[in-house]
Amino acid sequence: MNTARMVGMLALVASVTTVANVYGQAGVESSQVVARVSNTDLTVGDLQQKEGGKLLQAEYQYYVNERKALDDLIDSRLLADEARRRNIPLDQLLNTEVYKGVKDPTEDQLEVYYEGLDTQQSYESIREEVLNHIRELRRTKARAAFVANLRKEAKIDVLLLPPSADVNLSAAYENGSRSAPVVLVEFADYECPYCQKVNPQIQQLKKEYGDNLTVVFKDFPLPMHHGSEKAAEAARCAGEQGKFWEYHDVLFYSQLTTTDALKQHAQTLKLNQDAFNTCLDSGKEASAVKSDLDEAQSLGLTGTPSFFVNGHFFSGVVDYQALKDIVNQQLSLAKTVHAEQQISKK
Repeated sequence: MNTARMVGMLALVASVTTVANVYGQAGVESSQVVARVSNTDLTVGDLQQKEGGKLLQAEYQYYVNERKALDDLIDSRLLADEARRRNIPLDQLLNTEVYKGVKDPTEDQLEVYYEGLDTQQSYESIREEVLNHIRELRRTKARAAFVANLRKEAKIDVLLLPPSADVNLSAAYENGSRSAPVVLVEFADYECPYCQKVNPQIQQLKKEYGDNLTVVFKDFPLPMHHGSEKAAEAARCAGEQGKFWEYHDVLFYSQLTTTDALKQHAQTLKLNQDAFNTCLDSGKEASAVKSDLDEAQSLGLTGTPSFFVNGHFFSGVVDYQALKDIVNQQLSLAKTVHAEQQISKK
């Protein structure tokens, strides 16, 4: 890498880190001045209002890296505590307990791995390197399994929060009360394969947490999914007849979004067919869908599903446990705030 490019990359990392630390830091007041131009103050609030969408993804990437580093730190602390509990050095714990079941690969396994490398180097010249690599992979796997058991027995409260943003919920469909301690907002596309996959998990989450969780749906039809915008309109047309969530689930389960299929879904749900068809054919709900889409773009969202839990953003590959973790984190924070309020009243 040439020097100029390296300097440029270091400057980019520094700028992203600074943005994440200033803009996304908990407790930073919106009135805090971040720049002065011709004797005019620019505040964190100005930055959030005008450039928030550009910064959210950078903040989130910083959070992802910070969270990974935090998880590594937690794992190291758990291992150190376990070694202390057993009154042995950490190296001894690793060698006698964590790695005790780890075996070196056989010669046949080494040769098979070597053949998959597609290298011109001889087997004999890199055998030791291959052996050490496989050995380290197996030790890493054993360490992860050992730490996973320690995590199950430990009490761990992660207080590090993802970046946050304001989301307009005034015209959104919600499953639950707006006063619930946790409000999960999903920006999704009805033709997005992962949105289809995660929908049953969100339903399960709502069932598990009941009145403690409200689920809100926002439309984010992506341009490569040609039927998703009309599908979003159709769900809203069903919502006019009080069947938004039922129609929303049918769309995700059936994965059918042609106009004929959209009208068939309405028939299946026993909607007033004439009213539904008129709503869908006229494009009555198109402006509402576009409003959600515009908001998603202004927030800087780049894919679906994207989530906000009590305003805190997260996205990417999210499994059920990850959803539970962030809901539990927000519930714990809500209980802490409530307890502090009760104390202050006394």
